[in-house]
Amino acid sequence: MRNCFLKRFLQISSSSRFLNSSRRNKVSAPFIDKEGETAESLRENPGFSYGLNWGLAGKGVIVKDKAFQNLKSSELLAKGATIAGLPLHVRGTLGGNSTISKAQYSKLLKQVTTHMSSISNIFVHDGAIGLSPESDAKVRVISDSPSAIFSLSRVLWETPTRAVSHDSCPLTVYTATSISTAVEDIIGLGAQGNNGFIAADIERSSLILCGKAFADINGTKLALTALSEPVIFARGGLPLSARLLVSCDSVVLLFAPENAIQSYSDLLVSADAGVVLSPQGVAPLFQTKKLGGINPYRIPSAVILATSDSSGTIPSISKLSPGQAAYHFLAGYQNGEFVPAYYAKGSSYIGVLDLAKTLLSKVPTFLVNVDGGVENITGKDLVKLVTSEKVAPFRLKGGDLQRKYNAFLSYKFQDIPEEFSF
Repeated sequence: MRNCFLKRFLQISSSSRFLNSSRRNKVSAPFIDKEGETAESLRENPGFSYGLNWGLAGKGVIVKDKAFQNLKSSELLAKGATIAGLPLHVRGTLGGNSTISKAQYSKLLKQVTTHMSSISNIFVHDGAIGLSPESDAKVRVISDSPSAIFSLSRVLWETPTRAVSHDSCPLTVYTATSISTAVEDIIGLGAQGNNGFIAADIERSSLILCGKAFADINGTKLALTALSEPVIFARGGLPLSARLLVSCDSVVLLFAPENAIQSYSDLLVSADAGVVLSPQGVAPLFQTKKLGGINPYRIPSAVILATSDSSGTIPSISKLSPGQAAYHFLAGYQNGEFVPAYYAKGSSYIGVLDLAKTLLSKVPTFLVNVDGGVENITGKDLVKLVTSEKVAPFRLKGGDLQRKYNAFLSYKFQDIPEEFSF
């Protein structure tokens, strides 16, 4: 069953759209074989590496004095790292209508790289978004501050030292903490506040964090997710706005609103929404302490769609057929309203119809009504229930909800497959 699912998944993920995305995101790597220094040689002469300096020059940053790469937390603290916790205003383009033009971003990038080239010490950290080497997105962070590296090193997964320099389309993150606040006016963005701002360019696979923006972890994760999607899709992965429930050998994908996840915190791998599903398994997009090993979890054995209905029409928990699962996935019904693609938030590189077919065609799917009497159920109880044979098929308890579903989806999606049904 899982092999069939993966076969279909790979067929969709390798379509021409994703191949075009792959070609668009590939960049040259003139320094691919330059970072050959051993760990011992770098420890003997910390802060200096011909290969690293060459690589940074390829990204526009000329090392004035020293560049420190992949320092441990204790070493970053020794260099003066601090942990900021200020509320920050986030600006930048993360998809949809652009709030920063291509010319503005190019000018900003020039300002940032020029500024960083004037700093004595540069800090570099390599990491990844996703755990599978075959379908993750490699990331190189270049910073003028150990504090920024300290913060971001706790977000990204670890990756081998030379993985980024050998990657065909790595993401580059510039954190310019000491750049002048006048940079907003110079590039024409206007005042962005005293704490800094975030700017992202998906075509360049590039992210800029100015001022104290690195301390806005949620904003940074949102930007990194948007940047990594094209790379992950092109490599056969599927980023999803879901969470993982794991109990022994059972792995369950959970699509649920924020106000419902606390009930399942006993088995949640991460409170953050965002996972990568690949032929190698499934893992959170970003680092989490609850994942004990370095490998992804196995392919999920079930999918849970959490909905909200206090009218008593939708059962507390029911099993969906593949067609029903896709139908409810598209509707995104929450508290009497239909939220199109509610469960597909963030997945902009695959059509929602294809996503519904791919994800739900073979994996057993269950609909859980968080307002229907399961408010106090734990994650362990929920996983045990959906992996048993005790859940009844979906049946409405009266009302005209089916008519509302049909009217909404017929209007919203013109080409719904016949096998999709309420």
